[in-house]
Amino acid sequence: MQLYPAIDMRGGKCVRLTQGLFDKEKVYGDSPADMAELWVSQGASFLHLVDLDGALAGHSVNEKAIRDILSRVDIPVELGGGLRSIEAVQHMLELGITRCIIGTKAVENPEFIRELVERFGPEKIVAGIDAIEGIVAIAGWEKTSSKTAVELGRKMKEYGVRHIVYTDISRDGMLSGPNVAYTRMLTEQTGLDVIASGGVSCVEDLEILYENGIQGVIIGKALYEGKINLPEVVDRWQ
Repeated sequence: MQLYPAIDMRGGKCVRLTQGLFDKEKVYGDSPADMAELWVSQGASFLHLVDLDGALAGHSVNEKAIRDILSRVDIPVELGGGLRSIEAVQHMLELGITRCIIGTKAVENPEFIRELVERFGPEKIVAGIDAIEGIVAIAGWEKTSSKTAVELGRKMKEYGVRHIVYTDISRDGMLSGPNVAYTRMLTEQTGLDVIASGGVSCVEDLEILYENGIQGVIIGKALYEGKINLPEVVDRWQ
């Protein structure tokens, strides 16, 4: 099971939000690059970055922080937030991002994903599916769509996507445990590599996800609050 320490960036700082709410922000460090180096030193083999400002603005905002991270770590890095054009995706891949996560645009224009996969390959493009009670949310989680996560996942598979990041927004930053049942259903009904995000609070949560066949999990607040020891879980699952 691949573990992805999360680095969420807002205003050039490393932060965590609660349920995606921008007025419920906690700053964990002034330097996302320092945080990236810390997680790598503790055994991280893949990082998950989110440009929170970019998700709202619709274009990259924290590029300086992203460049700093890429210059200081030598492991794969995936990035989401504000990537809504082919040019934006190409730019980030050229900077050294390993995978680009497409959320809002995947919902509004699924054909965009097909074009990206054809151009850059299925290992470079990840669909970000963020949902509240199974209904997909977009635009920095400010709006809901008419699609379910399973419907969107199936469409993404049709278009050649192999990896999706599934976030249960109601659990994000809550340390309340991941939505195992829905994540497992999404895995089984789409056949995709589903990376679980939202709610992981302890080692037992990781154990349950692993037992349910989940291939990857993003760990955020539980790392920052010291509830999960990264070297310990890396040693156990990677």
